[in-house]
Amino acid sequence: MSQQQTVVASPKLTGGTASGTKRLVAFLTSGAQGPLIGLVLLCIVFACTTSVFLTLRNALNVVDQVTTLGILALGMTGVIIIGGIDLSVGSILALSIMVLGWLPQDYGVPFPLALLLCIVTGGICGLVNGLLVTRARLPAFIATLTMMSVARGLANITTDGQQVVGYPDWFTGLATIRHLGVLSATAGVFVALALAAWVFLRYRATGRSLYAIGGSAEVARLAGIPVRKLTVAVYVTSGLLAGVAAAVMAARLDSSQPSAGLGYELDAIAAVVIGGASLSGGIGSIAGTVVGVFIIGVLHNGLNLVGISPFIQQVVIGIVIAVAVTFDTLRRRA
Repeated sequence: MSQQQTVVASPKLTGGTASGTKRLVAFLTSGAQGPLIGLVLLCIVFACTTSVFLTLRNALNVVDQVTTLGILALGMTGVIIIGGIDLSVGSILALSIMVLGWLPQDYGVPFPLALLLCIVTGGICGLVNGLLVTRARLPAFIATLTMMSVARGLANITTDGQQVVGYPDWFTGLATIRHLGVLSATAGVFVALALAAWVFLRYRATGRSLYAIGGSAEVARLAGIPVRKLTVAVYVTSGLLAGVAAAVMAARLDSSQPSAGLGYELDAIAAVVIGGASLSGGIGSIAGTVVGVFIIGVLHNGLNLVGISPFIQQVVIGIVIAVAVTFDTLRRRA
């Protein structure tokens, strides 16, 4: 008996810290272990092909580059979990970023107020999406496709297709000044939003209800879950996050362009799916989405460092998405 007690106690004495670290990592990455392994393998490949990839400067560049996409993908995660889709986030980003540049330039609106209205614009677009899905009973694909066209058109109308340049120094500094030599304020916003979304989906009853809606909206309704209300809230949140992403992009580029966010909706969907979410709904995680975002960011960054053509990069990203969806299909069949 004493020997058994010694065997049990020994890990606590010799490997307690290591096992505790492993449990913490497993806890934080729950549902994202597969994509995380893929990300590590991807990093190893690029580390072997270019010496610049593993430098701190390049790592920080990757973080800055994926911030806008990451914020969009957080909202897309909720949409896909409930079994929906949002094709309009890229266009909502464009409209929001043009509002941010247009109001101070043409109407003299104070910049902090314009910044707030930029985010509110995204929320209003998301509200329209939610109402089209829940009240007008349009399929999410059609409703958000409509908003994609309308928002992109409005983004061009605001300044007649012209870009707006020149923002206050304090605003652009949010994306250029690295605090403690590591993270910019905009990257910090992404980290804070990701943590908040992770806590919400994992520990809040409302967050768990989203999975129930994705599993079966009718069953969730019969169980007393306010399906319509939560569906609208999810689309509003996706729109608000698109507005936040617009502000982040404007700070990084020091300009507003009507073409901003073009194709970002597909990258956001790809990041969520690569992260392990199911397009059928009911499955997904913030940890998986963050890993998916970094997979796309590392792919772009690594292929650029290797000198691969942007056109070939599109092919590679498409193949990665196809493989991820294939694994999702096989998993659901199993």
